Amino acid sequence: MISPFANKTVTTLHGRLDLPDLPPFFSAFRNVPLSSISYHQRIPVPSCARWAGNVYHGLPRDRLPFSPAPKGGYLAFLGRISPEKRPDRAIEIAARTGMPLKIAAKIDKVDHAYWREKIEPMIKATPGVEYIGEINEQQKGAFLGDAAALLFPIDWPEPFGLVMIEAMACGTPVIAFRCGSVSEVVDDGVSGYVVESIDEAVKAVSRLPGLDRAGVRAAFENRFTAERMAKDYIKIYQSLIGQARQETDYPRRINGHDLGMRLPI
Repeated sequence: MISPFANKTVTTLHGRLDLPDLPPFFSAFRNVPLSSISYHQRIPVPSCARWAGNVYHGLPRDRLPFSPAPKGGYLAFLGRISPEKRPDRAIEIAARTGMPLKIAAKIDKVDHAYWREKIEPMIKATPGVEYIGEINEQQKGAFLGDAAALLFPIDWPEPFGLVMIEAMACGTPVIAFRCGSVSEVVDDGVSGYVVESIDEAVKAVSRLPGLDRAGVRAAFENRFTAERMAKDYIKIYQSLIGQARQETDYPRRINGHDLGMRLPI
């Protein structure tokens, strides 16, 4: 059931927007203001969508502590064990650089076969790679803060990638593959390196001493705090205030769902 939107509501779009049912959905609600969490996220959305703004995610400034001198000397992978997150790339990067790799990730039921057939054998065959399982919010600070870098070797159009700014909050640089929103989140050469291949990622690991962890933290504070996020949303709402109230007729049915009403805009 498609629920009606409230008057003057800005709907923030999360997750994937390349699903087949979405074009008729956006066509039906073309006058509803939308906010994206990255500009890349907008690419598959029909041109009729009404974009009111873009607001990158933010975190409370003090949620994760800044770690100016990491103690672990390892590379970190944090997220899910899944084909699109490419932990196999992370393992290969670590193997080629000779650095230890710690993998903190959950394994969803749908990805058990991928883990069993692909990733677990790679871990067993690669010295220095450790799978520590899923960690909680309280453990993230030490895990990310003690890492030399976070590896984010994704292979799908990631809408944002919250783990990147979690690492940056700790002062830990990010080595990420140019995919989805990565280029919008990572300031190449400041908060990490944006790469396009495993070869480039290996070179980026050797360039980590050239990054200032205080500069990584500063990039987080300048761009990805919860305060900045809230201010950006306020600006969007303020831009909508004073606009003429209109009513638009919507189709009564979309993909078999009865909308059954006229929605105020």
